[in-house]
Parts: sequence; structure tokens; C-alpha cells
Amino acid sequence: MSLDQVRSIADAVLYEGYLLYPYRASSNKNRSRWQFGVLGPPNAEAASFGEQPGMETQVLLAPHDGPAAVTVHLRFLQLQVREVWARDADGAEQPVDRLTVDGAEVLSWDEAVEREVVLAALPLGEAVDTVHAVPGGEDSEPLTDARGAVVGRIVRRRLPLTLGIRTDSVVDDGYTRLSVAVRNEHPEPAATKDAAIRASLIGAHLLLRAHDAEFVSLLEPPAGAAAAAGRCRQNRCWPVLAGPKGTTDVLLGAPIILYDYPEVAEQSPGALFDSTEIDEILTLRVMTMTEAEKAEARATDPRAREIIDRCDGMSPAGLQELHGLLRDPHLPQPAAQPGPAVGGREVEPAAFDTSGAPWWDPAADASVRPGSDAVVIDGVRVAKDSLVRVHPSRRADAQDLFFAGQVARVTAVLSDVDGGTHVALVLVDDPAADLHDWYGRYFYFAPDELTPLTVEETARHREENRS
Repeated sequence: MSLDQVRSIADAVLYEGYLLYPYRASSNKNRSRWQFGVLGPPNAEAASFGEQPGMETQVLLAPHDGPAAVTVHLRFLQLQVREVWARDADGAEQPVDRLTVDGAEVLSWDEAVEREVVLAALPLGEAVDTVHAVPGGEDSEPLTDARGAVVGRIVRRRLPLTLGIRTDSVVDDGYTRLSVAVRNEHPEPAATKDAAIRASLIGAHLLLRAHDAEFVSLLEPPAGAAAAAGRCRQNRCWPVLAGPKGTTDVLLGAPIILYDYPEVAEQSPGALFDSTEIDEILTLRVMTMTEAEKAEARATDPRAREIIDRCDGMSPAGLQELHGLLRDPHLPQPAAQPGPAVGGREVEPAAFDTSGAPWWDPAADASVRPGSDAVVIDGVRVAKDSLVRVHPSRRADAQDLFFAGQVARVTAVLSDVDGGTHVALVLVDDPAADLHDWYGRYFYFAPDELTPLTVEETARHREENRS
């Protein structure tokens, strides 16, 4: 299978955080841009706030009859400092934050260069430990005005990087557990935040391709592989099956948690980079920027210019497409549906029932009353104001870890158009519980993730809250 489809997902991971709305160099958000997959230099001082230098993923494979092997693709960004130098009338040059050339600004800025290290067809069962050098460098580009006179130059600098990749595998219940570890081996110390990020691997992630073997889903392993899958350990790298649904020869190891077979929503016209924001929201925000703000964003980076131009040129029909996908959940769906979105390229679907009335319209079903409806859990009627203990099991969100074992108050019991039941909650000990009620922003769990409190426990919690 070609890796092109998987690379579109991997690129969203790679450039997550490269630019952040409002896409201007002067924005505070864009002075700390690199959020995910940063492998910092091992000798960074505490004051540099350098990230950990390593990541590791463990995956499970089912070998075929032939000699099984895996090709490892490590992809990351190498930071490139773009520095603008201005030339005065005497020909002397000095670095500046910005330079205006024929009315257009050129800014100093930190860019990034894509890098990829490939270890081809590594046999399973053989440990491999390699070290790779990524060259640094310096490039210079003259800046000329409309008359052809040199008014300055752009200097781009990259630090050399050194990294190690180690692979090993063991047999576990008839499957092969493969470990792939990546470590930044940069030898020099880093005393400041800027020094640390310039010596880092940014957006680091793995693409693994199996030969004469197939990867096993760690999210939904077959029954015979469940125990072995449970013994796989992850460190800052989460492995999911990638490519067309049903294929098992490619795996993406990402610094963010994804589902198997993630996809870029087909309605998304291009990357927005800003931390999984929804396309429609960010596009509307860009449209509200002033012309001066847009001009600065265009001068910040070519990718920022592309975003501004794309949003400015979007037609009303194009904007409407970002609003969502209307489909009847009771009818057969096309084979290709938007999957989990990554990298700020999410489109939320809207569902309609068979009557044609939108599910959020109370007229669609007057019998539905979330404020008074109830659900029976373990023989106990649970409705608004009931107290329950939360036991998340869906792995729906990283926040589930913080909800485990907590006591929550039910605010509503809801049913979706597919017949599922969802219980809206606020945590009893959450100091912002009143604000959640005021905004109507709740957390939703399935009934089998909840245990009703006994009468005695309920009375005790309510007494504690009154005191």
C-alpha cells in the first residue's frame, strides 16, 4: 500500500502547532508554538524548559509464513532560524526584527524543515541500534527592492542534530512485540528555551510498515491477542492502524492519542495548524481579522499567507461546507466517511432522523425530556440530581483518567438518534461546577460507566456539601 494517504494524516501531526491563530509573529501564542512530539536535547538545563529527549512505542505483529520485517520511518521538523538583516547606505548590515521592502514587510521568524530517517526492512527478532546525523547549515538570500538594489538579506540557520533509533522484538503469546525507541543525542548543553528548541526534534512521529506480517490493533485486539496487547507500553508515542480501513500493514505512532484509521475530513480545504480547532470556527476568526493583522500574518510565514489567502477567497458555498455533513443515521452510508480528525482539520457531522426533523428540535419527539428522564443502572433509577461514581471505560478522552473514581451529579439523561443513552454530569468536587451549570457545559458518560451511590453515600455527600 502507498504511504501517501497515511502521510496526509502524519503531516497534520507533523505541523500541529507550527502556526497558531492569529498566525502573526507578534502573537504571544506564536512565541511558544511547538506543542507535540518535541524530543529535547538530553543536556538541557532546567532553565531551558527542554522536553524529554526520548519516545518509545511498543506494537504487536502477527507474522506470516515468510521472513517478517518492518520498515521504520521517523519524521520530524528541524527548526530553522530565519533572520532578517538590513543594509544601510554605507553597505553595513545588522539583524533586525523586520524590514519593509517596497511597502511589504519581511519578518525574522523561526521556520522548520521536514526531515525523515528511514530504516528499511529490519528483520523481526534482530535488535538494531543506529545513530543518525542530521546536518545543520546556513543559507543566505538577498533582499532587493523594485529597482534591483540590495537592501538586506535573509539568513537561515539550522543546528546539526544527532539522534538514535533502537528496535527490538520478543515473542508474546504467538505474536511479536516490537519496540521502537527514538532518542535525541544532541551532545551540546542548552541553557535557554530558544537553545533547547533549536536542538530538538519537533513533531516527531513514526510510520511503521510491515512486510510478511500484519499489525494488531491495540485498541481493539482480537481475543487471542488481548493479553499481549495489554502488555505493550507506550512512552510519548501512541500507535494506531493507519491507511484504508481494514488494512493492517501500516501503523502510525503519533505524539497525540488517535483512533485506528484516522482521516482528514474530506470537507477540509487545507491545514490550519492550530491545536485541533474546528475549520469553520478558525476560518470565521480569520475573516474577522483587520487588514493590518492579515498583512502581518502573511509576512510571518508562507504557510500563514496561504491560510489568510484561502480564507479570504472562500466562497459562501465553501464556508457552508465547513458547517457539517448532513446525513440520515438510519440509511446506509457511503464507504468513505470522515474519521477522527487531527491537526486542526475537524468537521463535525450533524444527524437527522427519518422524519426529516433535526434531532435537536424538541418537536421531533415531544416525549423526550432530558431534565426529567431517567435510566436504570444496577437496579437503581438515575435521573437529574442523582449522585453516581464514574468509571470511564470508553477511552474517549484523556480527561477520563481524572474522572476515574470521582463522584458526580447527574444534570440530565439524554437519548441520541441511534437509540443510545448518555448521562450528563458535573463533578461534585469541581470548583467550577456552578459555571458548568450556568453555561450548560457538561461531561457525558454511558450508563455502564456509572455506579449509583447508595442512599447512605448520597446523604453523606450532600451533608458534606452543605457544610
